[in-house]
Amino acid sequence: MPTVSALIITKNEERNIAECLASVAWTDERIVVDSGSTDKTVALAAAAGAQVFERPWDGFGEAKNFGLQQAHSDWILWIDADERPTPELTTELKEALAEARASVAGYTMPRRANFLGRWIYHCGWYPGRVTRLFRRSKGRFTLHKVHERLELDGQVEHLTSDLLHYTDPDLFHYFEKFNRYTSLAADELVHRSVRFRMSDILVRPAWTFIRMYLIRQGFRDGFAGLILCVVSSVYVFVKYAKLWERGSR
Repeated sequence: MPTVSALIITKNEERNIAECLASVAWTDERIVVDSGSTDKTVALAAAAGAQVFERPWDGFGEAKNFGLQQAHSDWILWIDADERPTPELTTELKEALAEARASVAGYTMPRRANFLGRWIYHCGWYPGRVTRLFRRSKGRFTLHKVHERLELDGQVEHLTSDLLHYTDPDLFHYFEKFNRYTSLAADELVHRSVRFRMSDILVRPAWTFIRMYLIRQGFRDGFAGLILCVVSSVYVFVKYAKLWERGSR
């Protein structure tokens, strides 16, 4: 049986980290890379038996690549602290590890998000496939400040069971992340030499709402779906407003 390391990046995840680590207790090693938590995240992760590495924050891609360097297993399963493999997905993951052909570099899986206590099946969020299991020797993360990508050298196959994502239990949590993520996204646009246009704040946010709520049927997710579509359009507005702000200084 090939070995597998679970990789988790954290900052102030005390309410999630213990349950997250328990959901991947079957792996050969669990690696937590923490970037300046001020709560009990580090202590809880260590108490759960994870290897904990503390380092200054320099981006999601850098943190994950650092985690890869600490791993010793053949395969990597990387998940966020607010994610959990279902029992069905865990079974599929083990089967994939046992049966993987040499040409296979990784596996995708559908991700089902829980937003404000409701599972989101529309809005363009589901199945929202993500590649989370991959050969350590075949993968590397890009160095984008936000929404970094996993780049694989080889074939990618699909699993069918869900990875659960408890993304935002309430709006306070959502907007706690909002300011940081929109700033990182604006910085990434600057890095790519993207220029601000008026249509970025007049058209893009409206199109985001129309696409999510009408075209991708976010209305079928009830009031939580409506809120998600609205705040997503506001996210786009603020991201490009910050791009304008950076260019006007």
